[in-house]
Amino acid sequence: MKILVTGAAGFIGSHYVRTLLEDGYPDWKGATVTVLDKLTYAGNRDNLPASHPRLDFVQGDICDDDLLRQLLPGHEAVVHFAAESHVDRSLESASEFVRTNVVGTQTLLDAVLAAGVERVVHVSTDEVYGSIDEGSWTETWPLMPNSPYSASKAASDLIARSYWRTHGLDLSITRCSNNYGPYQHPEKLIPLFVTNLLEGLRVPLYGDGGNIREWLHVDDHCRAIDLVLNHGRAGDIYNIGGGNEQTNLAITEKLLELTGNDYSKVVRVPDRKAHDLRYSLDESKISEQLGYAPRVTFERGLAETVAWYQDNPHWWKPTKHGVGQV
Repeated sequence: MKILVTGAAGFIGSHYVRTLLEDGYPDWKGATVTVLDKLTYAGNRDNLPASHPRLDFVQGDICDDDLLRQLLPGHEAVVHFAAESHVDRSLESASEFVRTNVVGTQTLLDAVLAAGVERVVHVSTDEVYGSIDEGSWTETWPLMPNSPYSASKAASDLIARSYWRTHGLDLSITRCSNNYGPYQHPEKLIPLFVTNLLEGLRVPLYGDGGNIREWLHVDDHCRAIDLVLNHGRAGDIYNIGGGNEQTNLAITEKLLELTGNDYSKVVRVPDRKAHDLRYSLDESKISEQLGYAPRVTFERGLAETVAWYQDNPHWWKPTKHGVGQV
């Protein structure tokens, strides 16, 4: 068996591939894994085992049609993580987000059709729904993205769905809440705040800190993707929620406590443009149809994540730059 995973030198994709290579997903035990990653600033070759006998690493662009058509034949499935994903960067320059997320998805799916790949999972985000004051989004909720990043992901979702409807491609879409865990690039909220605090720096909190997100450990997200890959229905969308809503202020307070700091390390900064107030997913579909449930409690997962950054400064110090939140 062969599976191709795009963007798998990044945070979530690399966790998925490491678990595949550890035979953590029974349906793909012993599979050969091909990783395609451009190795932009957010991709790190060190996130993947350098010499694993079942790993083929290819550095390349998801928009490179010739490369994809050479690479894809012989693969039974594709899991598509590759995307520009940082909201703050999309506010400064949206063109690369449209190119990678929209054109890249279309280019990949054309090559998938040409190669006769049997199964595709397109990995997306809850941000495509916009912001919700109360209640939770179901998979049929209208898409109302509010940033260039989320708009580009919404567009890629629609491109992906069209290849199922038009060409009969066996494709499912997943939309997940905020992830956290080891190997996350230090531009994101949790690793940015943790690494700042470990270096004795202050942490930049947007606005009043009242923005609410659902948080899910990366391992739970990847297990859900594996369930969708093996048991999801073609043309279906699956929300993957954490069921754990936290304000950014509450996250900040927890990280201060876990790193032995106090509120003097917090600096309030002007809020992000069009900053979505609240995200909340209704994950009953994937729960009822595929038997999914998160396993990692937020308290345990957050403590283990902080400990990982404490123990691995050699990983995050070379890559750390900029300020961002999710």
